Amino acid sequence: MNEMPNRPSPAPEALAMRSTPTRGRPRGRSGPIAVLDIGSTKMTCLIGRVDSDGSIRVLSVGHQRSRGVRAGSIVDLDQAEAAIRATVAQAEEQADQPVRELVVNLSCGQPQSRHFDVRMAMHGDAVTDADLRRIVAEGRMRAYAEGREVVHAIPLGYAVDGTSGVRDPRGMVCESLGARLHVVDASVGTLRNLAACLGRCDLEIESLVAAPFAAGLAALVEDERELGVVVIDMGGGTTSLAVFADGQLQHTDVIPIGGQHVTNDIARGLSTTVSHAERMKTLHGSTDAAPGDERDLLPVPLVGEDDHAIAKVPRSMLIGIIRPRLEETFELVRARLDAAGLGSAAGRRVVLTGGASQLIGVRDLAAAMLDKQVRLGRPPALRGLPDVAQGPAFAVPVGLLIWAATEGQVARDLAPVGFAGIPGPLRRLFTWLRERL
Repeated sequence: MNEMPNRPSPAPEALAMRSTPTRGRPRGRSGPIAVLDIGSTKMTCLIGRVDSDGSIRVLSVGHQRSRGVRAGSIVDLDQAEAAIRATVAQAEEQADQPVRELVVNLSCGQPQSRHFDVRMAMHGDAVTDADLRRIVAEGRMRAYAEGREVVHAIPLGYAVDGTSGVRDPRGMVCESLGARLHVVDASVGTLRNLAACLGRCDLEIESLVAAPFAAGLAALVEDERELGVVVIDMGGGTTSLAVFADGQLQHTDVIPIGGQHVTNDIARGLSTTVSHAERMKTLHGSTDAAPGDERDLLPVPLVGEDDHAIAKVPRSMLIGIIRPRLEETFELVRARLDAAGLGSAAGRRVVLTGGASQLIGVRDLAAAMLDKQVRLGRPPALRGLPDVAQGPAFAVPVGLLIWAATEGQVARDLAPVGFAGIPGPLRRLFTWLRERL
């Protein structure tokens, strides 16, 4: 480890976090909580609150088809603004609650994970919250790369006078304090476009949370997070993965392939419209062939032809288009996990979330290609959460809500006051654009 001088950090740090059970009780955050999942195929806004008994209650759900987003990134500001406005307005109307700040998912900007070891001299003093902020801030500075910005800086564990395995060193007296940090960063330009789009909607970003991190908070049980598990969130434009072990997020990555690519393959392969290809995938799609697939003929309207030009194709042809693309996706996931060198930390379990994970046969295909035990992950049945939002496709927005009420509460507890002389809204804007971007 490199020695860090015992001096205040030049930048504030609000993301020092400890492990919080996935389904544990929130720490008492007051007021409404608003989260926004910006996906390539759908946008979801949840507004909730923490009840007096410590449980999370969902007040409203806004859900719209996504526009202006490709592979998780904003590609058309006007269309994305309109979709976000409609999504948030729907949630605001249901909850009768205006929204200004949101916790937003991060799946754009090619997020990358890196680990850093940092050590700080303590000279026999007791460890305080300020020391944790300083050691994490030092890790953020060392992680700096041109054109990149740190989104998460998560302490995976601490070492007190060389003794590792300490989860919370506050109050402990030591000569030196070390930390193993997991840093997730993303492209600055992409983050600025995201902030600009939300700014046009008169919305502010309270926090960014990596999409697979959020999916894991919603879909995993505490033992899985402790023993080691891989979460694969199969979205429309991206497939993102997160590795949890020892109760913490150890690694995250994003692959720019998702359910939309399967749909486009079907549309091209069968010369039909994208909308009909999506319908065929949803109603008849599978990765497993059955004996009767050759005889099971499906109607396919040909693109550009009149309504009477309908071909008939065997279901086996549809499966023959879907399976190779999903095989490619899991091959890339396996390659990314191997390249990360996580070994046993990734465990023997895989949890699939996201809309594309619901395709028939995906679970068995993932188990065969990744050589792991696979299950389909669903978010917990929070109070007020409608049935339509309790499937794997809603793991990320529900996870964002859980993060805002639990994991994010720790980040707020450790955040310095900073910029005390600047009015609230201007201070938040200044902090976001200058400190984070």
